[in-house]
Amino acid sequence: MSHPEITMSEETIHNPNEPRHFMRAKPVPRTVRVRRGGKVIAESNNVLRITELGKDMYDPVFYFPKEDIIAALSPVEGKTSHCPLKGDASYFTVDDSGEVVAWTYEAAFDFAKVINGRIAFYPDQVVTEEVGVSS
Repeated sequence: MSHPEITMSEETIHNPNEPRHFMRAKPVPRTVRVRRGGKVIAESNNVLRITELGKDMYDPVFYFPKEDIIAALSPVEGKTSHCPLKGDASYFTVDDSGEVVAWTYEAAFDFAKVINGRIAFYPDQVVTEEVGVSS
């Protein structure tokens, strides 16, 4: 569907049915570390920072490769959601609290495949820091 009245950046990923809903995925040029309760649960120098505009301008979110998740994540049975830009998400806990701390899109839409299988954390459930410079 063409939308000549809307300027679209070639570097952004657009919802084909609503071009005003889009995201930008940029590699983070530093190592990113995630802590929960003082314990490191993820650390990577291959993180994507996703900035999304939909019904609002959402806070940036870091998406980590699965292999860089240090803590054991437990799936939250029966909890899913759908995003018209990314696809269907599933959720995780990381400790005995039962609190949902992370999510993934295992089969993101083809146009959003850059986040396929990556893990993102809720910023209010963890402490995230960018440290040093990626090698």
